[in-house]
Amino acid sequence: MDKDKLNLIAEDAVNDAELTSADIPAIDLYVDQIINLISDKLKDGSERYTSRQLTKTMINNYSKDGIIMPVKGKKYTKEQIIQILFVYSLKNSLSIGEIKRLLWGAYASEGFDAARLIALYDKYESTKNDNKKTALALLDGIIKDGELSPENDDDYISTICALLSLSVQLRSIAQAMIDEKFPEPTEEQSEEKDSKKEKSKKDKEKSKKSKEKEPKKKKAEEKVEQAE
Repeated sequence: MDKDKLNLIAEDAVNDAELTSADIPAIDLYVDQIINLISDKLKDGSERYTSRQLTKTMINNYSKDGIIMPVKGKKYTKEQIIQILFVYSLKNSLSIGEIKRLLWGAYASEGFDAARLIALYDKYESTKNDNKKTALALLDGIIKDGELSPENDDDYISTICALLSLSVQLRSIAQAMIDEKFPEPTEEQSEEKDSKKEKSKKDKEKSKKSKEKEPKKKKAEEKVEQAE
């Protein structure tokens, strides 16, 4: 394969399209509206990305895994949509557990709120676009430094392997940084967290039962008053 054709393939490969915060309406959205918004945006990029659709099942799983904030009603706020986009964008590079530690590690920092999350996402998207040029330059550097020729089948395969090796190394660095700053909770911490969740659940159930008893108690008191 000649170098010009390889460059065209590489340019198309990095030509993805993702929502920016400016693309998201200021109003809360239903899940179908979020999916359609992302689907329409994907059309602006390479065809290779159109199959990477966001689904209701994926969003529900993100919610069940505690990666995005609980939804009140059926609509998602802009903050929750940004959380979904973070997971959607990073899930091909990190595990769900790693994304969760990264995202909620950010929320654990002092003063972190929706505005900072949105700013962080916009910075991520800007950096990601800049990295497209960096990726193309790295491909060119690998070919030049390794004295490889894409026209040669063995060199073509060697170029692929070199790119994959670099990808693995960079991802390992990112994972190591997550482990250092946002380590996995210990077994004791997990048990304590589960205990708090269980207590909260029981308190809610107790409160619910108490509220359900109030009308019955009131009716009983009214009957007594009437009998008197």
